[in-house]
Amino acid sequence: MRSLLFVPGDSARKLDKALDSGADALILDLEDSVAMAEKPAARAATAGFLARARDLPARPRLYVRINALETGLADDDLAAVMPASPDGIVLPKAAGGPDVAALGARLAVHEAEAGLADCATRILPIATETAQAVFALGTLAGSSPRLAGVTWGAEDLSADLGAETNRGEDGGWSAPFRLARNLALLAAAAAEVDAIDTINAAFRDLDGLARECREARRDGFVGKMAIHPAQVPVINAAFTPSEAELARARAVVAAFAQAPGTGVVGVEGQMLDRPHLRRAERLLARVGGGV
Repeated sequence: MRSLLFVPGDSARKLDKALDSGADALILDLEDSVAMAEKPAARAATAGFLARARDLPARPRLYVRINALETGLADDDLAAVMPASPDGIVLPKAAGGPDVAALGARLAVHEAEAGLADCATRILPIATETAQAVFALGTLAGSSPRLAGVTWGAEDLSADLGAETNRGEDGGWSAPFRLARNLALLAAAAAEVDAIDTINAAFRDLDGLARECREARRDGFVGKMAIHPAQVPVINAAFTPSEAELARARAVVAAFAQAPGTGVVGVEGQMLDRPHLRRAERLLARVGGGV
């Protein structure tokens, strides 16, 4: 998935409108965008939306961001939305593999009760929202077959650190947040799942967003979360491979297929080895689907 758009779970109007945003996935939010008093209404609205949208012929993937496990709210969130069969759950403040495994166990029970296939519901953890979680990134690999990807968060982390800001004067991430970003990228690679970049809160600065997307794709991220529909086209454009890139990847795969057992092939005047093949295969796989 290239673009994952957050939508407040307590607004039926925004939920319905988000279907036309062009986002590859919607993250129906029961956490930060919903006040405590509105949580029950948000659960009902989100479950109703899932029931309406689940069987549409062409729709984005539907994920639900529940409240963090330690809040005591997550079980009520899951009880409300799981009968409507979301594609996945976004887990905030995930403290590594143990939290992912704990959520996976709960999802298995809900799937059985709702008559859903085992492991039908994927998990996307927001894996850097506390200092503790950053230190636990290495435990995500192998934590659950439901693990769909790894994304990271800077806003909650800045609060946990007591940082005055998470960006420097040039608009880029300051050092602690660059570290969290890079470690999340490495954790995704270690777990062999997609790395999804975090939001850019400056939703009117589309040029800055485009620059951040280019840098993220360069480094290995395959998509980015969004907080406003206007960000979706920019993200989609940045993370969509060009026809030239796809043609090059197909040529690399074809060259290795024509020379089975070889470690090096020549393509367009360049000598390429197995890492180039893996990179080409991953690019082509992303076009066919992701998280």
